[in-house]
Amino acid sequence: MVLNRLQSTQLPSAESDPTLLRVATYNIHKGVRGIGPRKRLEIHNLGLGVEALDADMVFLQEVRLFNTREARLFDRSKFGWPEQGQAHFLAPEGYDVAYRTNAVTKHGEHGNALLSRWPIGDIGHFDVSDHRFEQRGLLHVPVQWQGRTIHAVVAHFGLIHASRVRQVQKLAEFLEANVPADEPLVVAGDFNDWAEKLDPPMYGIGLQRARPADARNHCPTFPSLAPVFALDRFYLRGLRCRSTLVPRGTAWARMSDHLPLVAELEAA
Repeated sequence: MVLNRLQSTQLPSAESDPTLLRVATYNIHKGVRGIGPRKRLEIHNLGLGVEALDADMVFLQEVRLFNTREARLFDRSKFGWPEQGQAHFLAPEGYDVAYRTNAVTKHGEHGNALLSRWPIGDIGHFDVSDHRFEQRGLLHVPVQWQGRTIHAVVAHFGLIHASRVRQVQKLAEFLEANVPADEPLVVAGDFNDWAEKLDPPMYGIGLQRARPADARNHCPTFPSLAPVFALDRFYLRGLRCRSTLVPRGTAWARMSDHLPLVAELEAA
C-alpha cells in the first residue's frame, strides 16, 4: 500500500484555513484483521491512513498499548509488531499523544487515544463501564488550539442500548465536574448506536451531533466493506460543523471493520 492510495479525504490541507479545526474519529480494531490463518497485521497501513487524514486531532478507539500473544504471532511477519504502543506508533511526526487503558484482557489491554497536532494539557480518564462484561472508559484531553482550549473526549460506548443511555448520564456527570461550560467541547468515538436512538439523550445533556447544515445522510462507517451504520460520530458544544466526509476505497476497507469519519469544525 502506498500513501497516495489513501489520499481520498477529498479535503484541502488542514492548514489551508486556520479558522477550521479538522477532526477524525477511527476505531482501528486493535490494528489486526481476520481470524485464524488469515489473521493479518494492519497497524503499519493504519499509520499511513492516519497520516493521510491530515487531521488536527484524531480520536482513536480499540488501541493497544501491548498484547503479548499478538506480539509473538506477528514477530516474524514482514514488518512485525511495533515495539511501542499503537497510539505512539500511529502518531504522525510532531503530534502529541494521549492514551489510557479501558479494558484489561488475558494477554494485554486496549483503550482510547487522542493524537493532536496542537499542544495538549493534563490527561483525564473516567470509567463508564455499565456491567462486568464490557470495560468502557472516557479519555479527556484539553487541547490548545488558536489561543483557546478545546476539550476532546474520546468515547467507546457499550453494545446494549440501555447501557449506552446510562453512559450518556455518566458522561454528563464527568463533563459537569471537569469541563467548564463556556469552553468548546468535542465528544467523539464509536457509539455503537445501531438504531440511531442516542441523539436525543445526548441533546439532553447539551451536545449536538456534528452535521453540516446541508447534510443528507448520516455518514455510515460500519461495516467498512459496505457501510450501512453510522456508529462513529462527533458530538459538539460551542462548535459548528462545516463539513463531514467518510474516506472510501479498498485500502480503507481492509484496515479496520470501521471507516474513519472526518469533520471540519468552526467556532459557534
